[in-house]
Amino acid sequence: MIFETLIVGPLQVNCYILAAKEDSGAIIIDPGADVDKIKAVLARFQLDPALVINTHGHCDHIGGDDSFGAQVYVHKDDAALLRDAELNLSNFLMLDCSVTSPIHPVEEGRIIENGDIRLEVIHTPGHTPGGICLLMKSPDEKMLFTGDTLFAQGVGRSDFPGASHARLIESIKKKLLVLPDDTRIYPGHGPASTLAAEKQGNPFLA
Repeated sequence: MIFETLIVGPLQVNCYILAAKEDSGAIIIDPGADVDKIKAVLARFQLDPALVINTHGHCDHIGGDDSFGAQVYVHKDDAALLRDAELNLSNFLMLDCSVTSPIHPVEEGRIIENGDIRLEVIHTPGHTPGGICLLMKSPDEKMLFTGDTLFAQGVGRSDFPGASHARLIESIKKKLLVLPDDTRIYPGHGPASTLAAEKQGNPFLA
């Protein structure tokens, strides 16, 4: 499996590129900016962008969505954010970001797959109404992409419109912390971690 992490844009979003093998289709998670960097990785492994997944609809995660000619997957409760610069906070950052690519809304439990890679959608509202995490079901069952829901020693902000800290913590405790302790988490910002480390040391989950 090909697994590449790129830090993109001024807010340092983690963009993840997944593919079963070279010269195949790629899943791109949160291509928020720096499209040339992302395309360089695709070219290095001779990958075609098969689909884009947004863990939520904020502008720093969706800014490059239109650059790959691929359908965009996002939770149905955040689909409106992709089209609206006010809702996705790009107006707040003095930008103008809206996605024109075809949007494929998903819900809890949906399996998104490309080749041998299968990702299960876990709906974790709180940072946004439609925030999701992606649990890999194959080929590696211990990878969890947590977007802006759960960070290493932190959690997502809840001071934006539509956010709720109580709902965010509930999402994490009921849907993520029940997974195996050795599950590795790959967040939307910052370093990777494990669920064990977050259970033991994350001050927001005490």
